[in-house]
Amino acid sequence: MMKQSAWRQMTGPEMWMGLFALALTLSLTMAEHMDQREALQTSPVLHRHKREWLWNNLYVEEERPTDKQYYLGKLKSTKSGDRTHYVIEGDGANTIFKVDEKGHIYVAERLDREVKSKYHLRAKLFDTSNNLVEKVEEFVILVTDINDNDPVFTKSFNASIKERSKRGTGVIEVTATDGGDFFNIDSTTGIITTKYENLDRETQSSYVVVVQAQDLRGLKQGGTATTSVTIAVSDINDNIATFTKSSYVFSVKEDMKRGQRIDTIVLEDRDEIQNKDPIVTIEPPSDIFEMERSQTKDGNLMLKQGLDYETKSSYTFFVHVKENHLQSPADNKDNPVIKAQVTIQVLDVDEQPEFSKSIYNFNVIEEMMVNNIGVVSARDPDKANKAIRYSIEDKNSPIGINPVTGQLFTVRKLDRELVANHMFQVKAKEEPNGLESFVNVNILVIDINDNKPELSIEEIFVCENDMAGMVIGTISATDKDDHLPAFSFTLVKPNGNFSVIDNNDNTSNIVLKHGGFSLEDSRDYVIEIGISDGGRPPMSSITSLPIKVCRCDNKRIHTQCKAAQLKMGVGVYTLIPILCILTILVIVILIAMRKRHQKDALVTLGKSEIHEQLVTYDEEGGGEMDTNGYDVSILTSARNDGSMSMRQGPSLYAMVKKPPTACKGDMAVMIEVKKDEADHDRDGIPYDTLHIYGYEGPESLAGSLSSLDSSSTGSSLDYDFLNDWGPRFRTLAELYGVDGSEGSDSLY
Repeated sequence: MMKQSAWRQMTGPEMWMGLFALALTLSLTMAEHMDQREALQTSPVLHRHKREWLWNNLYVEEERPTDKQYYLGKLKSTKSGDRTHYVIEGDGANTIFKVDEKGHIYVAERLDREVKSKYHLRAKLFDTSNNLVEKVEEFVILVTDINDNDPVFTKSFNASIKERSKRGTGVIEVTATDGGDFFNIDSTTGIITTKYENLDRETQSSYVVVVQAQDLRGLKQGGTATTSVTIAVSDINDNIATFTKSSYVFSVKEDMKRGQRIDTIVLEDRDEIQNKDPIVTIEPPSDIFEMERSQTKDGNLMLKQGLDYETKSSYTFFVHVKENHLQSPADNKDNPVIKAQVTIQVLDVDEQPEFSKSIYNFNVIEEMMVNNIGVVSARDPDKANKAIRYSIEDKNSPIGINPVTGQLFTVRKLDRELVANHMFQVKAKEEPNGLESFVNVNILVIDINDNKPELSIEEIFVCENDMAGMVIGTISATDKDDHLPAFSFTLVKPNGNFSVIDNNDNTSNIVLKHGGFSLEDSRDYVIEIGISDGGRPPMSSITSLPIKVCRCDNKRIHTQCKAAQLKMGVGVYTLIPILCILTILVIVILIAMRKRHQKDALVTLGKSEIHEQLVTYDEEGGGEMDTNGYDVSILTSARNDGSMSMRQGPSLYAMVKKPPTACKGDMAVMIEVKKDEADHDRDGIPYDTLHIYGYEGPESLAGSLSSLDSSSTGSSLDYDFLNDWGPRFRTLAELYGVDGSEGSDSLY
């Protein structure tokens, strides 16, 4: 502050150099000039003359580098289409500003607002034959300012003030101008206020204000200071979100999973993302597609249900966008695109076979072979409609499948008590080497009454002091079958000591008929209880129940017992297989022992030569007329060296002598006796085996019956007695006997 003495030294003529009041200078950066505001009010960008043209606000920032052209905005008309194109004329057309066929405008050169702040252009719309579709319409491109100029004082300022002026007396107001004029400042308080209500963040988002303060009111001793104030224009939701085009086409494969994103429909909204609040919907609502908001607040097109190219190959619908919490009126209220058409093209792919059901459930009655449990069916959803072949991956599955028809059948009987539920997978594969898919099949085994009831008991005993009518125990039963039990209990054999009383609740009581039992009694008490399960068909079992005798106290707590002999009861149907197995085992042992005995007897025959050529003969002997098939030299050598000798003493036939007078009856009896003896003699060799022929004759009074050693000259033996042995020996008598002609040289 200036000292008071300094004020007193000042004279009147010096007042032209008097104090100037504190001056504040406002410098505006990036401000719009007043003529720009006038252009905003009259530009066709905000006021279109025809309903066919749709304009966006077209602004371009000055001094923006143009290393490559950048996008500015778009011309829009309701008459535009795939067969139309745009042309522009006017200031900077096709040099500074360029447009493509779709109406997109690009800036190709750096601009300077101080040189030219607005560009007037005309838009035209032509068809493919260059016929004018839309009437020529004018539009303006405005160049926005940046702070590239220093403030300029509007004039020279002179001021005077009376001496002894009171504090706070106004001296002078110093003003300055810049490229724009949107703010006021109070020269005394320094409060900065807005001058207009049309600040637009989307046009200019910030301003820089330079404020200068000066004291001592213009004296040389006074000083100045400057500072910059950055004024940021905060955003509100004052723009309607719009689609960037009026139609969209998307291609989607038919195997796309539900809930996946097809594509994103980008929205154009100049507001900051935190203030955007668009909602995109499908109208009318679709069962197959839906819209969701993305993280960038655009619209994600989602697949709601599966697609099938063979059923429907394309879909067409409309999407709408609206803005919540919008500050009205919106900046782009005149030209938003809030409705667009969407076309979905479904692409065909090779799909896996589809089963008619997601899971198959069948019922099978246990212990039965079933040829037709049910059918598993799948098809090729593609147009090729390839044949399907079925198989079950589990090789141990008790269920089989027809590879062509998909019909299920049992490979073996099922037992519900072992496995009540069979789960497996069926594979369907396209022929010959196509895609494959799987489905779960569940087989529920239905129970039948095929298990016998089993007695369920705890320890049962009788006390020495128990009296008649005493219930000494309660019995029950269990059953593996899946049905409501209806057990009944009976005594298989009448018993003089105990009785069974059925309680009609699947239990029975064991009741004493009399008392007087004693530990000194050596008898064991066992009762046989029959149980029926009441099923269809009913199954029953018999179980032996031992009852021990005990010495008990007054509370019937036994202190000493005599263990009863435990006799486990076995059902009749269980005993039969056991007996059959034992019988078969005994027969097998006997056969093995007999074969071993016969083998040992044959080994005693001697040399390996005989074993190799004679023992293998397994036919019955053909008598003396059947000798051509054997090597008789072996028999002769065996006879000569004595290796075939079976017995000590005379042979069996040596004891047969010709009786003085033979009769058929005696011989027949003798033969039967000898035959019976041979049949029951395991060590003897049957008469009709080949072994007999080699050694039967040496000790016989009649000589050998074999013709092996006989010659053609005859024999001294008399075989006439064979005629007396009956019709069975008639042929033998004719061969070896002498016929009526004594003069014959031959026996034959």
